Amino acid sequence: MNITLDSLDIGVFIAYVIGLLIIALWISRDEKSHEKNTEDYFLASKALPWWAIGASLIASNISAEQIIGMSGSGFAIGLGIASYEWMAAITLILVGKYLLPIFLKNEIFTMPQYLEQRFDSKVKTTLALFWLAVYIFVNLTAVLWLGGMAIETVAGIDWMYGMAFLAIFSVAYSLYGGLKAVAFTDIIQVVLLIFGGLLLSYLALDAVSEGAGIMAGFNVLSQEIPGHFDMILSPENPNYMSLPGISVLVGGLWVMNIGYWGFNQYIIQRALAAKDLQEAQKGIAFAAYLKLLMPVIVVLPGIAAVVLFPTLTTPDQAYPSMMSLMPVGIKGLVFAALVAAIVSSLASMTNSISTIFTMDIYSKLKPNQSQTHYVTVGRIATLTALIVALVTAYPLLGKSEQAFQFIQEFSGFFSPGIVVIFLLGMFYKRTTSLGALAAALGSAGFSFALKMMMPEVPFMDRIGIVFLLCLALAIIVSHLDKPSDHDYSVSLDEVSFETDKGFNIAGIGCALILIALYATWW
Repeated sequence: MNITLDSLDIGVFIAYVIGLLIIALWISRDEKSHEKNTEDYFLASKALPWWAIGASLIASNISAEQIIGMSGSGFAIGLGIASYEWMAAITLILVGKYLLPIFLKNEIFTMPQYLEQRFDSKVKTTLALFWLAVYIFVNLTAVLWLGGMAIETVAGIDWMYGMAFLAIFSVAYSLYGGLKAVAFTDIIQVVLLIFGGLLLSYLALDAVSEGAGIMAGFNVLSQEIPGHFDMILSPENPNYMSLPGISVLVGGLWVMNIGYWGFNQYIIQRALAAKDLQEAQKGIAFAAYLKLLMPVIVVLPGIAAVVLFPTLTTPDQAYPSMMSLMPVGIKGLVFAALVAAIVSSLASMTNSISTIFTMDIYSKLKPNQSQTHYVTVGRIATLTALIVALVTAYPLLGKSEQAFQFIQEFSGFFSPGIVVIFLLGMFYKRTTSLGALAAALGSAGFSFALKMMMPEVPFMDRIGIVFLLCLALAIIVSHLDKPSDHDYSVSLDEVSFETDKGFNIAGIGCALILIALYATWW
């Protein structure tokens, strides 16, 4: 279903694009006497304030697959899909308290850099090459492909032109300024995303109640489709394989969330760029509360579409269909919010690709080059990654009917091993580099074997099982191996896990809100 954009909508969208580019270039400007160094470009001069960190974390995370995909899941499954967002909120609090202090004390640019400090260059290089391949051929291609399809669905513009526009737009505002330009413009993106999402939810609920207001609309949805408000699905539910009951609270979703929010370069890079630990933790707490709000923005419109557009042929048509409720002008703003989310994710991914390539691969092959040289290499890496992703997006994903599910499956093959490597590396000193490599290889092997031998096991449960298997394998191999004498990471004795009163209150508040949400819609 295509939405007709009025000339006013198109004008609003063009004004947004031009405005964002002007702001990004203004943010990226340097003093005449100052040349950008690697810390300026890749870590925003280590000066990001908490509100920029929190907004940028969410903007990097939310993209076309979340907005359109989760609205579609809201249409098909219901509120249960919100577990991905709500459980991420409490994961962010844990990352802020227990993982960030270790990373910031070690003064790292990248996740592979920490692995080199803790294990050795073999583990670092193996994981750096793996992440580069996944970011370019899975994440970047997916965001471009699904973004191009989203533009075609919403505006009727051919997906290839849509992909090219997204790539050029992301380069135009992020290539020169690096992470600083991405993070500060993300504030605008998130404000637009939240405003557009809340307005769409308001209009949806008002339409469901035929003008009687949002509370009346919510009551109508609760009465007409009560099954769409079950948070914990029973085994009899047709969507149980996607959300296997209590596992969303105690199983593999924890592994996926810790891997994504704790050890994913293009997410955690924002926190690494904070001016200090307290500022990073405030940013993480802010992002956690934005996460609690996300289901109202992306899931609720999909649930409302069940009543308003019951004859949709595919769930992913839910969000574009709901946009038809928008008044002229505002529709262009919401379309801009959708594009903003996609472009922000692209810019974040390409910045992290260039950081890992430059700092973990290139600088080791070509040491002692100037800071300006490394920044230039980072920019070339950004452009190259985008061109490769543009060329390979259709061959990799064009024939797939469920691109997002494929990405989740592919990432799920490796995330248990990565989480094991980092958690054991941080909190279990006896872990060796051989044990870490065994977990990385075991993750793919165990995942593939379980998928072939036990296809009836839900994806989320399989991740939990593979995590436990990798944990056992890494510990056994480490104990069979001789203890490592390489560990150059900061000892945990030197790391303080104490958090200030504000962070503690935010963490407790987040936990209480989650308990209330699950108690209400169990």
